[in-house]
This record gives sequence, C-alpha cells and structure tokens, in this order.
Amino acid sequence: MERRVSFACIMAMLANDFGTTLVRLLLATLLGLALGFERERHGHDAGLRTHGLVSLSSAMLTLSALELAEAHQDSDPIRVVQGLAQAIGFIAGGLIFVRGGDVRNMTTAASLWMAAAVGITAGAGQYVLVLAGSLIALVLLSLLLLIEKRMGRREKADDPESGSVTMPNRRGSTVPKRDG
Repeated sequence: MERRVSFACIMAMLANDFGTTLVRLLLATLLGLALGFERERHGHDAGLRTHGLVSLSSAMLTLSALELAEAHQDSDPIRVVQGLAQAIGFIAGGLIFVRGGDVRNMTTAASLWMAAAVGITAGAGQYVLVLAGSLIALVLLSLLLLIEKRMGRREKADDPESGSVTMPNRRGSTVPKRDG
C-alpha cells in the first residue's frame, strides 16, 4: 500500500504541470543533442537530430506512460520502458555492420541506446541519474576517443597496406577514422 501512495505522489506531480513536463522534455532533448554532437563532429550518420529525437521521443513516451498509469490503475509504465529498449535495440542493430572482419558503428549504436536511456530517465524526472549518466557518457565518447588515438588503435584503418577501404557515409563524405 505504501508503494501506491508514493506512486500517487509522483503522478500528482505530473498532472497538468506544463512546467515540469517542459523541463523534462527539454532536458532530454538537450542531453540527446550533446550526445549527438559528439557523433556529428566525427561525421557519423546518426548525429545531432537523430540523438535529439531519440531522447525527446523516449521522454515523451515515458511521460505519457506515467500519466496513463495515473488515469488507469491497472496499467504498468515499465512496459513502455521495455518497449523503448526493444525498439532502440532494433534501430541500433541496423546501424552495425561487418566488412572484412571489421565491425563498424558499434559506438554510434551504443550512443543511440544511451540517448533513449537519457529520454527515459529525464521523462521519469530522475534528474540526478540523467545528468550523471549523460556526463559519464560524454566522457566515454570524447575523452576515451583521445586515449584510443594516442594508443594507435585507430591507425590501422588508415593504413593502405592493411587492405582497408574508406567508404563514404550516407552524406557522401569520406570519414577515414570510424569507430569500432
């Protein structure tokens, strides 16, 4: 019974609260854009708009699920989170491909997965979790890329003797240093 009371308190916070809704949607979008910026500046297909939209749509669906749970006592908002995870997994899986023993777009797929998580947590109003998780993700994407470059991991893709072929992305530009 206590669980229902605390759940009811959370639901009361959402009811007709335009300010709270707007803050959650904007936070999700801005953090999604930050993740997308890192991908965009390296010329990857899923960039600013994709990450921003994934985060925004995830937040919208989470907010909708919470509001529906308030109106219909027998609904379960966790099912929306499960559905989002499956849908993003499907989209991210479509980004990953293998060519010549090299796996491509794993980091881009993982960052889209993260964008969905950002939207879900922002939509649920878990501000500390969404900010801390986004900060860690941005450090992983940016700082560790610099470390990988210093270690020489990315050099093999540019080595003409390795037989690696540089392929253009969907925008037509050739990006020699792609993530694994």
